[in-house]
Amino acid sequence: MTDAVTDLEPIAVFGGTFDPIHNGHLRSALELAERLQLAEVRMMPSATPPHRGMPAASPERRAAMLELAVAGEPLLCCDRRELCRDGPSYTVDSLIELRSELGQARSICLVMGCDAVLGINQWHRWDEILDLTHVVVIARPGWQFPQEGDAARWLKENTVEDATSLGASPAGSVRVVEWRPLPISATEIREMRRAGLSMRFLLPEPVLDYIVKHNLYE
Repeated sequence: MTDAVTDLEPIAVFGGTFDPIHNGHLRSALELAERLQLAEVRMMPSATPPHRGMPAASPERRAAMLELAVAGEPLLCCDRRELCRDGPSYTVDSLIELRSELGQARSICLVMGCDAVLGINQWHRWDEILDLTHVVVIARPGWQFPQEGDAARWLKENTVEDATSLGASPAGSVRVVEWRPLPISATEIREMRRAGLSMRFLLPEPVLDYIVKHNLYE
């Protein structure tokens, strides 16, 4: 891939607590990058998630595990920007920063799951998100989108059928991508760790070694 081509391809933002990062996260991000012809997926750990409890591992530990996990994969990287801000980790603030860095013409897309879409109207300054980015929704088979309310109207008004043309505009649309992610849960991994069960093959070996070395999730 040449630099000239890469400069024109969309950048994706994949946020989460990543507590810990696991193979389900990584495989989904890599498949997105290839399927949607993205320049890269910036995996962005949240320091203080506003809509859920605090993660078990510290922001620094989670970022360190993420960097170990993506090392050597050019399509994936760790973006630490939310760890450098005080207060709740609002996605809109990160998108504003990213848009300022990349310019107004570059296509940016925010990746989220169906569960996040259900509560999109509870996000901080949620009505500004599509001014800054496209939204790519990962829809599992059989998932039902809301039929009424703010989220339903938001989806109806902004969804575009073709999910492969993200580079045609910098922001403003919702694209739904259907596939079946690997059924791996960070919650289950933490529970396995506390129970003394093996976590091998659920997350990268360097991440597993890091968890054991630093006595995480015991």
